[in-house]
Amino acid sequence: MRTAFGAAVAVVLTAGIGWCDVTKPQDVIYVDGAVAASLSGKPGDPAVGAEVMNKGAGNCIACHQVSALSHLPFHGEIGPMLDGVADRWTVAELRGIVANAKVMFEGSMMPSFYRTDGFIRLGDAYTGDAHGDGEVQPLLTAQQVEDVVAYLLTLKEE
Repeated sequence: MRTAFGAAVAVVLTAGIGWCDVTKPQDVIYVDGAVAASLSGKPGDPAVGAEVMNKGAGNCIACHQVSALSHLPFHGEIGPMLDGVADRWTVAELRGIVANAKVMFEGSMMPSFYRTDGFIRLGDAYTGDAHGDGEVQPLLTAQQVEDVVAYLLTLKEE
């Protein structure tokens, strides 16, 4: 019985430690558009980052082209080509751009993926209705931002 209780306490404490390392969207520190510190406190996974770029909340390829993901359909041409992006930007700059590109590029059409405040007219998903009074969630989690950044860091010039 004691062992089970001790194990349960250890799991709760370990989960709490991981949560403490997550930077909330409103607490992100931008310096010239760059974010030096990891948002999740954990390294990103490039394989997961590639998945986030392909579908769901990230869907980066809807606007950007990535040769390494050429097997996926419907690459967009609104944003810049991401091939070689790791040679053009630092990890801190990439993190800042993915989290909230509007800090570095005022007027950018890129969504703010890790932002929850400061919106002028926030909509409720794709309904056309205004968002209610509930809490606004970021489009990506802190870990998903780190995963996308880890994937982008693999995109070097050949």
